[in-house]
Amino acid sequence: MFFTQTSRDGRCQARTGRIETKKGGIDTPVFMPVGTAGTVKALTPRQLDEAGAQIILANTYHLFLRPGTDVIKPFGSLHRFMAWDKPILTDSGGFQVFSLRANARVDDRGVRFKSHLDGSSFFLTPEAVVDVQNILDSDIQMVLDHFAPYPASRAQDEKAMRLTSHWAMRAREHFIKTNQHNFQFAIIQGGLHADLREKSLQELQAMDFDGFAIGGLSVGESRREFQQALQPLAPLLSAGKPRYLMGSGTPEDILFAVENGVDMFDCVLPSRNARNGTLFTSRGRVRIKNEKYRFADQPLDGACSCYTCLHFSRAYLRHLFQAREILASILNTIHNIHFYLDFMTKIRYAIHSNKFIEFKENFLALYKGD
Repeated sequence: MFFTQTSRDGRCQARTGRIETKKGGIDTPVFMPVGTAGTVKALTPRQLDEAGAQIILANTYHLFLRPGTDVIKPFGSLHRFMAWDKPILTDSGGFQVFSLRANARVDDRGVRFKSHLDGSSFFLTPEAVVDVQNILDSDIQMVLDHFAPYPASRAQDEKAMRLTSHWAMRAREHFIKTNQHNFQFAIIQGGLHADLREKSLQELQAMDFDGFAIGGLSVGESRREFQQALQPLAPLLSAGKPRYLMGSGTPEDILFAVENGVDMFDCVLPSRNARNGTLFTSRGRVRIKNEKYRFADQPLDGACSCYTCLHFSRAYLRHLFQAREILASILNTIHNIHFYLDFMTKIRYAIHSNKFIEFKENFLALYKGD
């Protein structure tokens, strides 16, 4: 079996589980560091492994453009190309239809893109996206999906949801024909409309995907809207398959989603914020450029055991950031990725111990920051 639930907190939907892939097992709930172009910025694969990363996310669209499947294919897999011997999940490029929408034209067949790199045109269909991911040999593939930019009308959300279902059916049929050893997830759409989300899920469940993702959130909506969209959907998701919330990555949002039964997460926040000087700690966010840290000789987080916190002061980290030293990005990213992965380890332990609610309340009571 691909996914097995291993424990459940009796007072909420929070659960732990185990995903088995050909590249190894993954304990859930899990956070996937984002390695868009085959690298988590500022970290080596060894540093990712030492931080406890079980799986990383890469992006089909960006790897298709650069370096190109013609470069990766002779290596046999993205794993070998980037020297990462653990599981990889590849996003389909659906988010780039949103984020690069000025360069994208969508119709029933697929998406015509104008490359953000050189302006060249190319056309991606649901089947072509499967073919690219087959070359990457990613352990978990995402189908090509579509969602309307926030804020959207109901008609726009419904149109995007129907197109997502249409593309998912084509992607599923092509995947079954061409791939017998990896897994494929569908993506639920429907904007902030509970009935559209439910319809999307029903249509996708009929296609027997290996897992289900919730897409189209954390794209500008308020936290209340985010929670109202997620909460009623969670109980409808299959208990026997992984549940993945795409692109939502604040600690507060992760805790809410875990409480509602979500298993998998990804977000650029820990690595991007690290490069921008915003660091996550057990006491909240720290903006390391602040003047008050100029002479601070304490570690970034006294409760953290990462390399950065064990060896360097806040004053030194501030100096590196102000001086625009490369080491600032490295040390900050080591810490932020470690914080997120350790956070998930503590969440799993709390669920196993039937103490998730207490863990959530205690964490949020301390999580203040600058």
